[in-house]
Amino acid sequence: MTSDTKPIFDTLADEGSAIDWNRLLIEILSAFDCCTGTIHTLDQDSQLLHLKAYQGIPEFLLPKMTVIPIGKGMAGIAAERKRPVQICNLQTDESGVARPSAKETKVEGSITVPLMLNGRLYGVLGIAKPIPYEFTSEEEETLMQIGEAISRKIVS
Repeated sequence: MTSDTKPIFDTLADEGSAIDWNRLLIEILSAFDCCTGTIHTLDQDSQLLHLKAYQGIPEFLLPKMTVIPIGKGMAGIAAERKRPVQICNLQTDESGVARPSAKETKVEGSITVPLMLNGRLYGVLGIAKPIPYEFTSEEEETLMQIGEAISRKIVS
């Protein structure tokens, strides 16, 4: 854990408070020097991901991101695989992982991590930079730890 992420973990460890999704996302974006992000939680009954917070997403894309099926786009694939999915440059990616409309976010380096606790999926966190970027294994691990801390708050 870097000192940049300590406030995130401190906020999530506060047992007496509910999650302020927008504030949490802003803290995560700041810690990882990102400009765009989303947090989705999983509806255990429908098995659909529901948007809880977003930053830097063009308004016209929101209808496509409000509810996401498992397996669709970066968020859905990270949820399906239960492991991080990243793209160094979303603008030039041809892997088929990202949906075509994702390019309209104008971001490049992006990662989506599942929110996991004890092997169970609770949602996904996606963040992105405006430049080509490959997140390090340390950053990926820290994001997974943040996801676990978020999942603990969802469960409690």
